[in-house]
Amino acid sequence: MKNQSNSTVPFILYLADNNLILAQRNSEWCGHGPVLEQDIAITNITLDLIGQARMLYQLAADHINRQNGNQDATEDTLAYLRNEREFSNVLMVELPKGHWGFTVLRQYLFSEFQYLLYRHLSAHADEPLSAIAIKSLKEVTYHVQWSREWVLRLGDGTSESHQKMADAVQDIWMYTGELFQAAPFEDAAVLQSIHTEWKQRISETLEEATLIVPEKVFMQQGGKQGIHTEHLGYMLAEMQYLQRMHPNATW
Repeated sequence: MKNQSNSTVPFILYLADNNLILAQRNSEWCGHGPVLEQDIAITNITLDLIGQARMLYQLAADHINRQNGNQDATEDTLAYLRNEREFSNVLMVELPKGHWGFTVLRQYLFSEFQYLLYRHLSAHADEPLSAIAIKSLKEVTYHVQWSREWVLRLGDGTSESHQKMADAVQDIWMYTGELFQAAPFEDAAVLQSIHTEWKQRISETLEEATLIVPEKVFMQQGGKQGIHTEHLGYMLAEMQYLQRMHPNATW
C-alpha cells in the first residue's frame, strides 16, 4: 500500500485490528464446534490470526515509539487500551458469529481477501511488514482451503444447509464492499486490482456451491473510520476487562 510515513501506522493497525477482532469472534466456537476435528481447526485458525495480530501490533508499536521518542506503546496497549472509535477493523469481522455456516462463509470471504492482500504486501518496501506478510501467507493459504471446503460442503449439501448458506450470503455480502473502499492509509488502485481477482475467485466458489452472488447491494462501511456496529463495544468490554481492571497485570 502507500509508503508515506503518515499512513504506515494506521495501515498496520488496520491489518492488526482485523485479525484480532475476527480471532475474538472465532474463539467463541472453542468447545462448541460441530465435531471435534473442526472445533480444533477453527481454534487453530483463531491462533493464527492472533499470532498475526501480535506481530502487526508489535510493528506498529515500534513505529509509534520511534516517532514519539519513548517506549509507551506495546502490543498490549494497542489491543487492550484503545476504545472502539480507535479500532479500524472492517465491520464484517465484528459481526456476531451466527451459525456455523455464517462463520465459515465469513472466514472464506475474508481469507480470500487476506490472501490477495498479503501476496501484494510480500513485496512491500517496509521489510518487517513484508516479512510478516510472507509468513502469514502460508497460514492464510490454509484458511482459504479449509473455509472454502466448508462453503462447498454446506452450499451444495442438504436443502437445509443450502438455505442457511444462501441466507448467510445475503447477510454478509453487504459488508464485503468495505474491504475495497480505500481509506486514506490505503492505495485505491491496489484495492481495485485485488477486488477484481477476489470477486472472480469468490464467484467461482459460490457457483460451485450452488449459491448466488447478490447484485446491487447497498454496502455498509465505516469501520475503517472508527464507526462501528454496537457489537464491537460489547466485544471489547469483555476482551479488555482484565487489563482495565488490573492494569499491567502479569501471570
